[in-house]
Amino acid sequence: MFDWNAIDTVLIDMDGTLLDLHFDNHFWLQVVPQQLSLKRNISVDDANLLVKQAYLDVAGTLDWYCLDYWQGYLNLDILALHHASADRIRLRQDSMPFLRALAGASKQRILFTNAHPQSLALKLIHTNLDQGLDLMLSSHESGYPKEHPQFWQYAFDKFNLNPSRCLFIDDSEVILAASKKAGVGYQLGISNPDSQKPHIDFTDFPAITDYQLLSPALLLL
Repeated sequence: MFDWNAIDTVLIDMDGTLLDLHFDNHFWLQVVPQQLSLKRNISVDDANLLVKQAYLDVAGTLDWYCLDYWQGYLNLDILALHHASADRIRLRQDSMPFLRALAGASKQRILFTNAHPQSLALKLIHTNLDQGLDLMLSSHESGYPKEHPQFWQYAFDKFNLNPSRCLFIDDSEVILAASKKAGVGYQLGISNPDSQKPHIDFTDFPAITDYQLLSPALLLL
């Protein structure tokens, strides 16, 4: 699928790409509306409508991913609710073998995530994902989400990357497109980000459902 000799660094998203997106979908689409319903004494249906509109209003911005923003906007203890639901945080089964294969092939592994630093810290505690990574960057450090070109410039400068020799893996086609526009040489989609939901279709980028498809080529390096 790729000429691995032309790739020095693999940039990897977290939620839906290395971790099962089920936790996040369950949290934001079920836990938050349920808690808002209780807090405001409104029906769950009304709470669902309210939060879905609120999500749409900030989609693609850093606020969409910011626990502090939602804690203030919804007046809910979002971090405490995160901790209460943390038993659902899970690595994809194919993630760590893939990360080890990348290390064996001398490829640098950098996590690029839009997750809030507190969410990132919680997920690292529950998965030990950091053991399979060389470096990590939350977009909150840059001040821009991965959808924004200035995130990419910040990241390239921070890690002294040659973007043309990078592969970026993400479950969002919009963000893959942003990486390509920023100069990242190779893109790969993950079409089964949530183990509890149907696969998604990618139209402009190659996509896989299992990292084991990439491992044989890495073992030959």
